[in-house]
Amino acid sequence: MALGGSAFGQQPSPAPPGPVPAPPRVKGPRVWLDLDQAELDAAYDQSAWAPNREQMVKRYATNSEGVRARLGAPQRFAYGATPVEGLDVYVTRRANAPINIFIHGGAWRLGLARNYAFPAELFVRAGAHFVVPDFAAVQDVGGSLMPMADQVRRAVAWVYRNARSFGGDPDRLYVSGHSSGAHLAGVVLTTDWARDFNLPVDLVKGGLCSSGMYDLKAVRLSARSNYVKFTDEMEQALSSQRHLDRLSAPIVVSYGTLESPEFQRQARDFAAAVTAAGKPMKLLVGEDYNHFEIIETLGTPYGHLGRAALELMTLAQGEE
Repeated sequence: MALGGSAFGQQPSPAPPGPVPAPPRVKGPRVWLDLDQAELDAAYDQSAWAPNREQMVKRYATNSEGVRARLGAPQRFAYGATPVEGLDVYVTRRANAPINIFIHGGAWRLGLARNYAFPAELFVRAGAHFVVPDFAAVQDVGGSLMPMADQVRRAVAWVYRNARSFGGDPDRLYVSGHSSGAHLAGVVLTTDWARDFNLPVDLVKGGLCSSGMYDLKAVRLSARSNYVKFTDEMEQALSSQRHLDRLSAPIVVSYGTLESPEFQRQARDFAAAVTAAGKPMKLLVGEDYNHFEIIETLGTPYGHLGRAALELMTLAQGEE
């Protein structure tokens, strides 16, 4: 007699149920543009967009050690009275050389000048001094960005006033910055140097801002407000996009296509505003670079940002 089912006359066991798909996330009320709070928080959290963040930050430090091994230790100067108010100067052999001041990132919370020496070799070999200031972390100054902005401005003013002491030309001073450092570079570029420091209005001759924030309204609405104690005064004073009447130098604005859409928007909106204000500006888009990868290209004359920095300073590759 034929047996139904299996060879032993039994029906096969049903397959175990698969994993139950998670229900779609319910979008909350819009907080900024079309973003709800969770989306906005993620838009200003680079770990959500760059899984190699820790690897990259460690590489900045390792590559900086390699640069010091080749160039030698930087000269260290104090630009202010507190211990953190110092800056590293990587000097070129060229006399009366131009100067690039690099303002590092770190979400306003992290970072040391010594770990951001990796671009120095590009500038030194091309005949420019490379300066990296240290400044306070926001959590160490009561959660305010105002003291940090003041420190960075004073560092730039110190470099201008003391450039000749290390062979620099104060009339060829440039600023560059990345991430929160690009935000601070934007602040430097829109500083009223005559009013606030009794220095030339055009003290800074050019700027490079990579992956920064140029209007703080959206940032204030994000989770970064958990550690930055934003005020109306701070938002207005330190949103460089609102002070383009003070911008007197040509600038390069850059972002990577693998950054969060909000960081990309910040760059595009800033670039559009500078253009609308009739100021010279170049927008560079780094295809397939995330937030932490793009700044490494400042370390090579053939890189996305390295080439742009040399062009901005009218320097040739490796002239030293």
